[in-house]
Amino acid sequence: MKRFSILALAIAASSQVQANDTVATGKVWTTSAELGAIATSGNTVGTSVTGKIDAKQELQQWSNQYIFSAFFKEDEKTDANGDKITEKSAEKYLVSAKAAYKLDEEFDKLFVYGSYTDDKFGAYTKYTTLAVGYGTRIYNAEDKSLDVEVGPGYFTGKRSTGETEKGLIARGAAVFNWTISESASFAQTLSVEYGDDNTRTIAESAVLAKINGSLQMKAAFLVQNDTDVPVAKKSTDTQTSLTLVYSF
Repeated sequence: MKRFSILALAIAASSQVQANDTVATGKVWTTSAELGAIATSGNTVGTSVTGKIDAKQELQQWSNQYIFSAFFKEDEKTDANGDKITEKSAEKYLVSAKAAYKLDEEFDKLFVYGSYTDDKFGAYTKYTTLAVGYGTRIYNAEDKSLDVEVGPGYFTGKRSTGETEKGLIARGAAVFNWTISESASFAQTLSVEYGDDNTRTIAESAVLAKINGSLQMKAAFLVQNDTDVPVAKKSTDTQTSLTLVYSF
């Protein structure tokens, strides 16, 4: 539970102000839930499941976002005795929260951000980030937009070898959205957390196609890179997914 306390700290400073804001304006939520699963049989037997919940809250003075995602994979293998066994090969969870206070200039915000990652098979099995900073929109057109944010922060990480790292970071992030047509869109996200011990970069490219008013099909490619990893681990992890997204 201590690992998740940083997310409470990330929004504690603004909680009372947001409560007053909610009373005055009412809550406006935009939430999407996505789920994808792949099962294989024959020469290769296995199951993988990925899911994500992305909830955004727009108030008069605050713009908040809460994300939870998970990825799980099991493979069937043959042990030394020739018996079939099921073995986990991936199990990863991410939870994050961001509270952004709107400034007088449109799209300008001051934010506080916290995230926690539990990756049982990753180079870092646990990774916690807390950052504050400034965000704005540097490009705004009818069908395209580019939002960026930058600021200082702090991270703690537990490597797969059991070693613990922590220190100051500089965090930058960008979100590009493109409405291709009434039924299709493209989204590109990027975050970089630069530190003396490690620099973590996460990027996702996604194409969404509308099935009906609330349901979409999403094809995505996710890349995560850590510059400092144990010898037995790779520095880059990738994930290709095809999911159904329900928005409400």
